[in-house]
Order: sequence, then structure tokens, then C-alpha cells
Amino acid sequence: MSVLEVVVVVIAGVCAGTINTVVGSGTLITFPVLLAVGYSPVVANVSNSIGLVPGSLSGVIGYRRELRGQRDRMLRFGAASLLGGITGAVLLLLVPSAFETVVPIFIVIALVLIVLQPRLGAWLAVRRPQGSEHHIGLVLGVYATGVYGGYFGAAQGIILIALLALTVNDHLQRLNGLKNVLAGLVNLVAGVIFLFAADVAWGPVVCIAAGSIVGGQLGARYGRRLSPDALRAVIVVVGVFAIVRLVFF
Repeated sequence: MSVLEVVVVVIAGVCAGTINTVVGSGTLITFPVLLAVGYSPVVANVSNSIGLVPGSLSGVIGYRRELRGQRDRMLRFGAASLLGGITGAVLLLLVPSAFETVVPIFIVIALVLIVLQPRLGAWLAVRRPQGSEHHIGLVLGVYATGVYGGYFGAAQGIILIALLALTVNDHLQRLNGLKNVLAGLVNLVAGVIFLFAADVAWGPVVCIAAGSIVGGQLGARYGRRLSPDALRAVIVVVGVFAIVRLVFF
């Protein structure tokens, strides 16, 4: 890569790390940038997944306060995310580009759920059985999101936060911290698989990693200050941008 390309990829990594920590969908910034500098889609996707792992860890550290008292959730849902990430990474290696056409559909569903979450949450609060977050359906949903995240990853965070907000009775910022852990685990396990089984462009990996570490801290610092309504609005804006980017570009 040229010096200019290095700078552009690092900046893209900062933006992606920030957005991933606050909402998700940072891949929609770094992935197109890697395509623009000349990498093939699969190499770009693989390199991007590996490069964003340090940024995910940075975001988790930044949200450590919100993660207190969520050890059981992290273990339970984390196992589902790990298995899903493995499945998705293997599918990417076996059948590249098979799921890209359904990505916008998943994002639309997630955004509708996020917008309706306050009313749906209030409705579910009086009908949700005790211990509903332990329901197998939620675990399977987290696993399915992990499959998607291991395969492509764009808007994985949006789908996760929508799923958690509707099924787990807790503050949205605490669920956002949990989302960062789960998405980070998916990126980590997929990245490990790609290290051994796929072509990796190490220049972009290093650039994205460096940028995403900074972005993860920025996202944690400013994202945790958002009220639930403001965070919900950011999720919707980023999600709409994601749909436009995927459908029209």
C-alpha cells in the first residue's frame, strides 16, 4: 500500500472501531475501503475481520463498568456466539458471497425492532415469564447472529442489540456492553480460523487494528454518555446508512 492508502485505512479503522463500540456496522466502512485500494472481496473481508479484533477488545475494556454483574450472560451467550462465529467463518471459506443478498433484510428487521423496542419492551415486561433470558430461543438467536457475524459481520452489532433489548430486561447501555463482548468473540474466533485457512493481507490488518483500538476507546468514552433514546437514534441512523451502502453501492 502507498502512504496515502495506509493513512486512509488507519482512519477507516478509527471510524469502524468507534462505530462498532457504540452501535455496530463498522465493517461497512473498512470493507469498502479495502476494496477501493485493490483487495478482492474475500481477502478484504478476512483481513477486516482480523484487523477489527483489537478494536473489539478495546471497546469491551471501555465498557467494563457496564459489564459488572453480567458474568452469567457473558458465559451463556458467549458460548453461542463462539459456536456461531466458527460456523460463519467456515461457511465463508466454503461458499463465499452466498448470504450478501439477505444482509439488508436483517438490518431492516433489526431497525424496526429497535424503533419499537420501548413499546414492545413495556408490553413484554408484563408478559415476559421469569427467567426468559435463559430461553433456548434467545440462545439460538445469538448463535444465528454469530453465524452471520462470522460470515460477513456488517450490522452484526445492530442485530444483536435489537435481539437483546427485546428479550433481556436491562438498561440499554448495559446491553450494549454485552453486545460488544459477543461481537468481539465472533470476530476473534473467525479471525483465528482465517489465520490458518485463508489469504490474509497483513498490511491492512495492522492499519485497521491500530485505528480500531483508538476508535474503541473513543466509542466507549462518548457512546456510554448517550441516553437510551439517543443511542437508539444513533443505531437507526447507522443502520439506514448501512442499508443504503449495501443496496446501492
